[in-house]
Amino acid sequence: MKIKYMTFTRSEDWEQALQNNQDRPLLLLKHSTACPISSHAFGEFVVYTQRPKPLVDFALVRVIESRGISNQIETDLVLEHQSPQIILIKQRKVFWHATHWQVTYERIVQQVNQLIHHNSF
Repeated sequence: MKIKYMTFTRSEDWEQALQNNQDRPLLLLKHSTACPISSHAFGEFVVYTQRPKPLVDFALVRVIESRGISNQIETDLVLEHQSPQIILIKQRKVFWHATHWQVTYERIVQQVNQLIHHNSF
């Protein structure tokens, strides 16, 4: 199965995504590779990204391996760090976020559809 998301490993990756975010929403998952709850959220995220979504970009941050980027995201978005944590961003603003067991395929579909239908791209 082809990976359909970017993995942020450098702060430049995050900064570039923010620049692109003026035009396209970004769905970002902050994932802890040491947490079973986060593994479940990651699975939900991966299933969602496998379906074509031309209006949304997808990204992953592994919070243990890329702590600096995770911290930068927390600061830039003024959003307390959680993991797992999914964040839907449009024009550098948090449109929606959820943590832990709230990160489900159904919630992702609902929130992305709401953003797309209530905003013009």
